Amino acid sequence: MSNCPADWRYFGNLVIFYNNRNNFIRHLKQQLAPNYRLCGSFPIPHHRATTAALKTVPQLSASDSSSETAPPVRIFFLVDSLNTGGTETQAVELALRLDPLRYRITLGCLRQEGPLRARLEGSAVRVMEFHPRGGVKSPGGVYQLLRLAVFLCKQRFQIVHTHDLWSNLMGVPAARLAGTPVIISSRRDLSDSEWYSARNRAMLRLVQNLSTAILANSELVREDLLRFDSFSPEKVRVVYNGVDAGRFRVRVERERLFPGLKDLKLIVTVGNMHSDVKGHPWLIRAAVDVVRKVPSARFLLVGDGELRPAYERLALEVGVKEKVLFLGSRQDIPEVLSCCDVAVLSSTAEGLPNAVLEYLAAGLPTIATSVGGSLEIIRDGVTGLLVPPRDEQALGCAIVRLLEDQNLAATLARAGRQHVEETFGFDRLLANMTGLYTELMAQRIRG
Repeated sequence: MSNCPADWRYFGNLVIFYNNRNNFIRHLKQQLAPNYRLCGSFPIPHHRATTAALKTVPQLSASDSSSETAPPVRIFFLVDSLNTGGTETQAVELALRLDPLRYRITLGCLRQEGPLRARLEGSAVRVMEFHPRGGVKSPGGVYQLLRLAVFLCKQRFQIVHTHDLWSNLMGVPAARLAGTPVIISSRRDLSDSEWYSARNRAMLRLVQNLSTAILANSELVREDLLRFDSFSPEKVRVVYNGVDAGRFRVRVERERLFPGLKDLKLIVTVGNMHSDVKGHPWLIRAAVDVVRKVPSARFLLVGDGELRPAYERLALEVGVKEKVLFLGSRQDIPEVLSCCDVAVLSSTAEGLPNAVLEYLAAGLPTIATSVGGSLEIIRDGVTGLLVPPRDEQALGCAIVRLLEDQNLAATLARAGRQHVEETFGFDRLLANMTGLYTELMAQRIRG
């Protein structure tokens, strides 16, 4: 092992030693310092990074720390950022909707940035930042992990709930070190990104094994965890994402939002452009055949990312530059969807796509690729249409079919909206999550 306590091997040893807390503490003592400082019954290594961490741990006010009635359950959420992503939106909405008389929520971010920050302003949810400059396995990452562990211990959280990959890697070890009674980690994808090398997946497996429970957002994600990571079936729970269907029952004059497009057919897709996983290249190529058959068709691409210039070049190369409109990131998604005729998600992989839930809640006839959780949302030909991934011809044919068959489009839209309201509403999500929190806390009390 190198002299630097924050390299990858050191971070790996941190995780391995969490399986025996005494061994882990002994390891910290050997690596970081000869003396310990006590935080309640929790030993904190007396190291310059940890000393600095102690100084930066915020304190709760007296009004936060005492109550004449049964105190609310203290829950700490951790997310990567407050950008408008599916995972972040789910976490923020859950934090805002949990009963403040029963739960006191603190929401931690690895990066306190993004438009969702405004949603939390003025709410009972407290927001904290634990930014690992240089990444979770850098010196800055180890410093923030220790700072987070101290904070969790001092504030005596009863539940830590991490919501995504990066928050799993930092939050679960910190919660275990702090002695948090219930730790819930999450897996919301099918481990299909480049990050999931054999080495990284093994590391994540070690981390998530420290959890009390692992939360998946679809049955396919759960099956992936059981098959490839060998977690026990009892450990992996499924709670579907929720959508506020009422928020998408809006109507906006198209000419006001999109001047000059009043009499055109609008096909919308919502997804980030950080990689090809949302299927933008195949949708852009499908547009060629669609506009040839339906000249009034226009494609609205909502979202942004580093690949946007490449997608704009592709639209130019295949001859649909004037037919594909890049809208960038938007905060008025319900209004945008209300102006459209057909919605598409052409992903190559998915966990449980929030975009599809929002399309259906908006009453749009929806086309999705037959991957991941889309198969659990859409029943082909009943609540939407499914097409194979990476198949622009099939995608184009499905779009044309809905543009030309108004009766089919209307039938699918009605059935899709009803299905989402009955199965994926936020009331159901809240009931499932509060039930899970209660169950895991009760198990912990029983020992």
